Amino acid sequence: MRFSDAALLLGAALAIPLATAIPIQDSPRQRLLDGHGLPAKYRKSKAAPAPAPPYTPGYRDPYDSAVDATGKHLNPLPYRNGLGASVLGPWNKARAREDPDLVRPPSTDHGNMPNLRWSFVDSHIRIEEGGWTRQTTMRELPASIELAGVNMRLDKDVIRELHWHKEAEWGYVLAGEVRVTALDYEGGNFIDDLGQGDLWYFPSGMPHSLQGLGENGTEFLLIFDDGNFSEESTFLLTDWLAHTPKSVISENFDLPPEIFAHIPQSEKYIFKGSQPGSIAEERPHGKYVKKSKSQFTHRMLEQEPRITTGGKVRVTDSRNFPISKTVAAAHLDINPGAIREMHWHPNADEWSFFIRGRARVTVFAAEGTARTFDYQAGDVGVVPRNMGHFIENIGDEPLEVLELFRADEFRDFSLFQWLGETPQRMVVDTLFQNDKADGERFLKEIKNAQKDEIRAGKSEEETDL
Repeated sequence: MRFSDAALLLGAALAIPLATAIPIQDSPRQRLLDGHGLPAKYRKSKAAPAPAPPYTPGYRDPYDSAVDATGKHLNPLPYRNGLGASVLGPWNKARAREDPDLVRPPSTDHGNMPNLRWSFVDSHIRIEEGGWTRQTTMRELPASIELAGVNMRLDKDVIRELHWHKEAEWGYVLAGEVRVTALDYEGGNFIDDLGQGDLWYFPSGMPHSLQGLGENGTEFLLIFDDGNFSEESTFLLTDWLAHTPKSVISENFDLPPEIFAHIPQSEKYIFKGSQPGSIAEERPHGKYVKKSKSQFTHRMLEQEPRITTGGKVRVTDSRNFPISKTVAAAHLDINPGAIREMHWHPNADEWSFFIRGRARVTVFAAEGTARTFDYQAGDVGVVPRNMGHFIENIGDEPLEVLELFRADEFRDFSLFQWLGETPQRMVVDTLFQNDKADGERFLKEIKNAQKDEIRAGKSEEETDL
């Protein structure tokens, strides 16, 4: 039987169009040599034929490159390098498009790693007068052990009432303006107005409140240093007084009990308040009132960033924001095509919040286990401490990410730097023992051992197989 006849029979048996039937000579090795079926940046020849569309039986990519299914309006299906099959049953196309590397994981994924991705859109949302709140804790994402997150919105003049927590609170302003007020451990009051990119930190038990300013109020991300945190379990002023006998309240404030006849009978939580004046107008001026000597707020985006080849990095921890003893953070701007280099964190789990753009992350957990996840704005990712990972910008716009840690200082190990500062003979023996030429090229690249937190993607002209 001629090969063409066999291909016809095989294509008919598998219900695959003849155009996608795979000839004998179209092996992965041959495709590697001629560039056929690879992403454009890896092809040597400009004249090489275009690959089949992603997520089809004929698509070939031995390098497991990222595909921006959302940006390209693709419908991911479980096909990979000639393996897999179509879907006959129910299929959530929108969800598949959001996380295509779960639908068609890279060939390097392996093992039983738990889920490390959650989207705030899947969290229960509590709607109140002029605002709302939703949270991501261990109940929503079991891997979120060390930190919990709350996304909150307060409209103009809306107040998150006076309260405190068992956990420390770290907050980052996503949009709008907010006034924060607090009382420190020494009895000093603190008031500040914050805007986008600013943050605050209140230690455990410290009483505080928040109020939306300006025409649109504010939206912010709150981080608590315990994954078991629940926004429902905060200590609220109104809730406490509603559950305290009026006689006791009267005695405590040395006022007749009838004064308290109309105080709230239950928690207010989030509610519409009156328009605030300036800080100077509102600051208390009693005989024993004093101003806090501590600084509980910080202008993160006003920090001078570290400029890398592929973006910008800002780190805020106890070294430049001394009050923040239990939460360290990094703000990343990752250019299109760039990558937060392969690294790991030795002192804490990473809890990431994606503010803008689309990303791919592969987490390596040792014991041959690795799993890839895709993220976009509003998603949360967790990487347990010491697990190797990267963050790749797979979209066509800058990727903005907050990395958060239950730690006093931000620490990471760069794979690039580690190999550059390791005896080079040992590196070659480990990775290129039977490939001297490529080993020499690799050593030349890592020679200076320069840490580059966000590495620029190589252009097609720079890539030479």
